[in-house]
Amino acid sequence: MFRRFAIAGAFLAAIFTRALPVAAQDYPTRPITMIVPLPPGIGTDAVTRTIADHMKVSLGQPVVVENVSGAGGTVATARAMRATPDGYTLSIALSARMW
Repeated sequence: MFRRFAIAGAFLAAIFTRALPVAAQDYPTRPITMIVPLPPGIGTDAVTRTIADHMKVSLGQPVVVENVSGAGGTVATARAMRATPDGYTLSIALSARMW
């Protein structure tokens, strides 16, 4: 009985793998936005802009850095959360450690 299920499972797996071809999608096809939760001119902003410049060269698309300060990063996080989940909006996270 187990052998029948194994054969049927292998058969179904083979059918589904052939029936659902996956086509690679080009990414990115439009500008990418990076949201920084701090005002311009702070170290995090400078690092983000450096990363954005490298991304622009390697991806071949503009990378826009948006500085959204306020409420300890909550405003920027909320803006990123409301963005369309398509991979074109990135949020820079801050981490503070107390040693």
